[in-house]
Formats: sequence, C-alpha cells, structure tokens
Amino acid sequence: MLAEIRNAPAPAKLNLFLHVTGRRPDGYHELETVFQLIDWCDRVHLRRRDDGRIEREGALPGVPPEADLVVRAARLLQAQSGTPLGADLALDKAIPMGGGLGGGSSDAATVLMALNRLWGLDWPDDRLAALGLRLGADVPFFVFGRTAYATGVGERLEPLDLPPCWYVVVAPHVAVPTAAAFAAPDLTRNTEPLKIAGLSRDDRVWQGGNDLQEVVVKRYPEVAAALASLKEAAVAAGLDPARTRMSGSGACVFCPAPTEARAGQMAGEVLRREVGTVRVCRGLSRHPLGSRQVG
Repeated sequence: MLAEIRNAPAPAKLNLFLHVTGRRPDGYHELETVFQLIDWCDRVHLRRRDDGRIEREGALPGVPPEADLVVRAARLLQAQSGTPLGADLALDKAIPMGGGLGGGSSDAATVLMALNRLWGLDWPDDRLAALGLRLGADVPFFVFGRTAYATGVGERLEPLDLPPCWYVVVAPHVAVPTAAAFAAPDLTRNTEPLKIAGLSRDDRVWQGGNDLQEVVVKRYPEVAAALASLKEAAVAAGLDPARTRMSGSGACVFCPAPTEARAGQMAGEVLRREVGTVRVCRGLSRHPLGSRQVG
C-alpha cells in the first residue's frame, strides 16, 4: 500500500457550450453541456495517516475549513468507506477561483481518486462519481475523466470524441459566484437541447452557446472586456470569433485554435490589451490521473 502521493494533477475544465434547459422542483437547473479537460492544473499532495485524522496543510484565503472541498472530499470518503486511515492534504492552487473552470470540483475528484488508492479501497469509478455528486455537480465529470456530453445537473455523462484542440483562456481579475449567476431573474431557462450525444462532429459542439454569458457580461464589465478582446484577437489570428465564449458561470472566457502556434498568436494579441491572465492550454482527451493510474 502506498504511503504518499505527490503532485496528483487536478485539471481545469471548459464548458464548450452550456445550455440551461429547465429548472427542477428542488431549485437545481437542468443542463446540457460538453465538458473539455485542459492542462491547467492544481496539484494535490497526500500522505496516509494511521491515526484516522484528516489534516489540511495550509488553507485557501477566504475558504473556511468546513467549506474546503479537499477536506470535505476526504472526510466523506472516509466516512462512507469506514476506513480507519486518515491523510495529510496539501494543495498547490493554480486554477483561478470563481472562474468557471471547475477547480474546486477537480480538486475534490482528485482527492477521491488518490485516496481510493492510498487507502487501498479499490472502489470503482462509478461509485466514486456517485459520492462526488454529493460534493458538487461537476465532481462526477472529473472522476469520469474524459471529454463528455452531459445532461441532468451535469452528472449524466456520455463520452464524446472531439478532434485535438488548443485553447486560449483569459481569466479576468474578478470572481463570479456560481449561485448568483444561476439565480439571475433574466437567465433563460428553457433552451432547446442540441442532443449531440454519441456524435463526434466538431461543428455540432460549436452550434451551442453559454446561456449564462449574457447574464454575467451585463453584471461584470471585466468579463465583457475580456470577451471582446478575445474576439478581436481571434479575428486577427484568422479564427472564428463566434467560437469565443465564457466557461461555466464565468469569469473565464476562451477560444479554440487548431494549433499551438495559432493559439500563441491569439494569446499575444490579448496580452497587449491587459484584460486578465492569459494562458494557452492544450485540450486533454483523458484525465492525467485516473483512479487506476495513481502513483
């Protein structure tokens, strides 16, 4: 049995489109989206403890321990599995918070997958994903670990094969609370689904949009500026500005590019506009960890 796992990757995600197709009686929203992993990663470090304690080394500013998804994930898996073991947890945070990139959910999923191996539990992925849904709607996707077409609250997942792609991601200097974006009275909640499950046609993905984008852009000028700058950069690079959009509930915006060179050209244009942190990211077809690949 392993005693320690260091530098376990927790990759960010993009929503290539995000449709709000309805609202459930419990207040949650029905969604349709395509999740795409990218190589912008947090890193999680875990060390097994024999005394059953879960200890977090360091802390995230503004996040109390009881709300820390890394700690919550570890405690939930510990309680549900009945293991007598514990863990020391540390997190190197790189993915911006409040950016719509799923960083917290990805951290939680990586903790579940890594502790599954560290504690010798040997839980299957579907069981980990079901547990992860109790932590957040995006957690099951990160456990699923590959490009996916998603419905429900985001937990019903089907694998989707898309061509290799690079993305320019811009993180404005603002955080957007997810709950506030979904609660906006002017949010459209009845978008007709694209129903692209089982298809691998790239053009179908880009027929969609992000229903939250208009709501967020109206309320956050920083997001509007980043989106406008990225669209201008896409045109200058000879790429389709209509494929520039916001990820999740914001604040990050992105645009795809067929090659790293074209993405770099676009990123250079955006950097000159000083609208936020700019990063060239490679799309990942598979999670770089995977519960069977830890260690």
